[in-house]
Amino acid sequence: MLVLPPWSHGLEPSDAELDAIEAEMPLISAEVELLDALIVLLDRPASEFDGRRVRRAHRRVLAARRDAANKSCPVPPPAVA
Repeated sequence: MLVLPPWSHGLEPSDAELDAIEAEMPLISAEVELLDALIVLLDRPASEFDGRRVRRAHRRVLAARRDAANKSCPVPPPAVA
């Protein structure tokens, strides 16, 4: 039988780390929305509605990145495809 030790105090995120995650949540949510829009396109050809949805989601990602940069929040660099 495997016995796991309880969490030690050093493994929990600090308040500063939690604040950083909270500051990045708008960007994370916008990126998830963009991924959802792109995943839909894997199963079917793009319609006019799908194109608008992808463009709208992409604009939200850009706006979230701009807002994060204006708040001087550390933002990860965009992924290069």
